Amino acid sequence: MNLADLIRRPPQWRRSGGPMSDVVFSSRVRLARNLAGMPFLTRCTETQLSEVAGLLRGALMRLSMGGETLYVDLAATDAVDRQLLVERHLISKQLAETDIPRGVAIAGDETVAVMVNEEDHLRVQVLRGGLRLDACYGEIRRLDEMLEGQLSFAFSSRFGYLTACPTNVGTGLRVSVMMHLPALRLTGKLETALRAARDMHLAVRGLYGEGTEALGDMFQLSNQVTLGRSEEQIVADFRDEVVPVFIDYERQARKALLEHRRMALHDKVHRALAVLRSARLISSEEALQLLSYVRLGLSLEILDGLGVEDINELGLVVQPAHLQKLYDKRMSSAERAEARAALLRQRLGGQGAVD
Repeated sequence: MNLADLIRRPPQWRRSGGPMSDVVFSSRVRLARNLAGMPFLTRCTETQLSEVAGLLRGALMRLSMGGETLYVDLAATDAVDRQLLVERHLISKQLAETDIPRGVAIAGDETVAVMVNEEDHLRVQVLRGGLRLDACYGEIRRLDEMLEGQLSFAFSSRFGYLTACPTNVGTGLRVSVMMHLPALRLTGKLETALRAARDMHLAVRGLYGEGTEALGDMFQLSNQVTLGRSEEQIVADFRDEVVPVFIDYERQARKALLEHRRMALHDKVHRALAVLRSARLISSEEALQLLSYVRLGLSLEILDGLGVEDINELGLVVQPAHLQKLYDKRMSSAERAEARAALLRQRLGGQGAVD
């Protein structure tokens, strides 16, 4: 398996749907770990950074992650390939942009990715479609136990696992969901919902995590506190107490749109599909926003004849790095806008699909 193989198919978790997938796009559980006896990254020398990267690469390639494992040396990878991995949620924007020895190990179905030398020595993440936090947690526990069998992690009997950021100290566990919240934005209730999230001590981030925008009405919600609570308690509280609140917020907003603004909602959805099927130039931001409306229309049965899985896939391939890898050439922003529009017309059966 290599990077070229990734572009040929969407990640398994992105197509698989899952419980509550009309609102919960995906679930993720992540663990932060650091090697015992080695400084945190900000205190490592260049030699130590290379030593950490080499040691962890060997351990990860021995790890059973499900299918063939691909290890990508990010220091030897160009900017477009790194951006491709960001767009597929396999690495963070921070890891893509830093300039130290670093890498990522990726499972064949892309449900597991382990970042090396991001903020901590190791960042293990498991992804699933829909609300499937228990499945994510079960898999990450298995991986953590296997890693503990090969490596010694920095651990304090008083504080738990030691991490570069104090908010991760303890279990080192972060749980998050990517939520599709178009109706909250259309009804003007989005800021109220996000304020409630912050009051619940949740981190609210955009499509690609920290420091990114919420493109296509996608928002990532995650816990901020890991110290003093067990991993099981963090997962259960987030699954049972947090996520249902925001699912209900969005579903109530969708109900209000259908009851009080039905014609305006239908117009918004059908206009979005019409533009996607006819545009000759379109930016990734506009494409993702219009696809968000189409996805909403499908979940409310305003539209038929399209699959949500296909719309989810289009939300991936219209992004800049994916387009350039798909066409196998570097493109300017203007060239991408034209190629993106042509791709959307072709995939959605639009007007003049073959110009």
